[in-house]
Order: sequence, then structure tokens, then C-alpha cells
Amino acid sequence: MRLLVVEDDTGLRDVLRRALSLAGYEVRLSAEGAEALAEVARSVPDAVVLDVGLPDIDGLEVCRMLRREGNRVPVLMLTARDAVSDRIGGLDAGADDYLVKPFASEELLARARALLRRGNEPGELLAFGDLVLDVRARSARRGENEIHLSAREAELLELLLRNPRQVISRALALERVWGGESAATLNAVDRCVSYLRRKLGDPPLIETVRGVGFMLGR
Repeated sequence: MRLLVVEDDTGLRDVLRRALSLAGYEVRLSAEGAEALAEVARSVPDAVVLDVGLPDIDGLEVCRMLRREGNRVPVLMLTARDAVSDRIGGLDAGADDYLVKPFASEELLARARALLRRGNEPGELLAFGDLVLDVRARSARRGENEIHLSAREAELLELLLRNPRQVISRALALERVWGGESAATLNAVDRCVSYLRRKLGDPPLIETVRGVGFMLGR
């Protein structure tokens, strides 16, 4: 199992590395939010141990950015803030669990094991005709053909599969998949639909409802 530890405090980062390595995990280290995002983009780990107080992009925003990209890697948030509002803020940002400093190594390892078990649970399958999407793995098949999807394409396909034969407006897709107009434009939705339609092949499954949006099926 590969873990990414994102912590700017050198001493604590080394403690985390030793504890997790001794438990048998392959550990990669990062000291900044931007560096962590680049690491995840290169190779998604099995889980991320993420400090809130980073020097460039704070951990909450790093988590939000991962979720906006459609990345569902399990995240354990570390912080010295123990107020209920702080914990809620971490969970609302997309974290799966929240650990307050100082903490015992045994608790860290127990929470890491719980996150990894959760991440290895069988994925939810959504289907329409001969099209099947594994939601967790973000992989799809149509008939005998495997379909390789980007994170955005998988999120958009999931939205369509959860609402078959219903019109999905461009505005709704932009909100659910991209996180709103501040993150992308309606043209980005059109481009993603076009790529997705091409990957799904013939006969076409996604119909354009002129002036409104898109629909899976007729």
C-alpha cells in the first residue's frame, strides 16, 4: 500500500514516515500543498495523510481541489485544531477522517488501516444497456470493450447514469462535475460530452437536447 504524507514540519514528517514504514507501507513525502497535488497527479496513492497547516496551499484547499478533480483517494486530515467547527470544516472539504495533534502512533495506524479498508471495498456499479461504470475505480465497459476515462469524464458519466433518460442541463453538469462557474465554462461541459460520446462508441448513447443540455438514452 502506498501512502502520501503531506506535512511541512520536518520532525513530525520523519516520525510519520518511520511509523508508517515500520507498519509495512510504502511512504512518499511532501512538504507543500502544490507539491502534493503534483505527486497525486503523477501517481495516485492508496491514501493521503494531509496536514491542514501547509506553507503554500492549506490542507483544506488541497482536499477541495482533489475532490473537484474527481479524485476520491482516501484522505486523513491532521491538525492541531480540535474545535468541532474545525473538524466539520475538514470533513466538508472532502476529508474521510480527521486526527488531532498530538496523537499516538497506534491511533494513526488504526485510522490508516480503516481508510485503506474503505478504499478497497467493492466499487458501486452503474449500468445502462450494455454500458457499465465502476464508480470507485472510474472505469467503464461497453459490451466487451474497456473504456478509459479521465476523472471528469467518469464524473460526468456517473451523473448521466444516475439520471437515465432525464435531461441534464449544462449548468447542472458544471456544478456537479466541475464545482461551478468559477472552475470552468459551459464550453468545457460541451467538450467533455463530445469526448465521452466518442469513447462510448456506436450506437450513440448520449443525446443532445438543443439549448438545454444532454440525456443518456432516448
